Amino acid sequence: MPDTSQRGRVRVEHGLKRVRAYLARELVVDTTHPLLVWERPTSPTYYFPAGDVKAELIPTGATEHSPSRGDAELYDVKVSVATAAGAARRYPESPIEELRDTVRLDWNAMDEWLEEDEPVYTHPRDPHTRVDILASSRKVRVVVDGVTVAQSDHPTILFETGLPPRYYLPLTDIRLDLLTPSDHETHCPYKGTATYWSLDVNGKTYQNFVWIYRSPLPESQKIAGLACFYNEKADLYVDGELQDRPRTPFS
Repeated sequence: MPDTSQRGRVRVEHGLKRVRAYLARELVVDTTHPLLVWERPTSPTYYFPAGDVKAELIPTGATEHSPSRGDAELYDVKVSVATAAGAARRYPESPIEELRDTVRLDWNAMDEWLEEDEPVYTHPRDPHTRVDILASSRKVRVVVDGVTVAQSDHPTILFETGLPPRYYLPLTDIRLDLLTPSDHETHCPYKGTATYWSLDVNGKTYQNFVWIYRSPLPESQKIAGLACFYNEKADLYVDGELQDRPRTPFS
């Protein structure tokens, strides 16, 4: 079992995976001893032993204060053909002892992240998050502004730790005539890349209201080609019963 500690709202856990990051196709860090740090409750961030960072770290002279982690020293991350400005932070006098000899890399400043030999997107996978995807015969109806926009009696339900159940529906059970493709995309470390439609109902456009994973990651293949609505933003009926709208970061 991984070691875990907590100070205030920040939780620290010793990871068990090999983790690498690349910038301009050059190795920035390679470690088998990452720290998972929950700077916020929803997802962890990687911190790395300073000795496992292969890129050059150039002090910027800037600092950044965190009430929980202390004062960060900012560094540019330099490889032979590229520099990521201010993309590294160190907390040498952090009140959290485990962070003092580590380096935090800005996720979006790196070009590629690997856990073991597999790419990972958006943020590290949370070892305490589970995703279950189950076929169902429950009757689902989605209503927006009084209009039924989807109705199905064979949804696929995705249960993800910390989020409400998501009802993924066949496209044939959705009012496709009300959907307009969007350029919006989101990325999930458990499911992959989602693309979106906007929904037009009663003269009003609901931007990026419906999503689909056309080529999900292997562990989420059961939702491939199925579409989903935000429970937080639509009236969702399951077996004829109106569901409460959950409050989540997507509300």
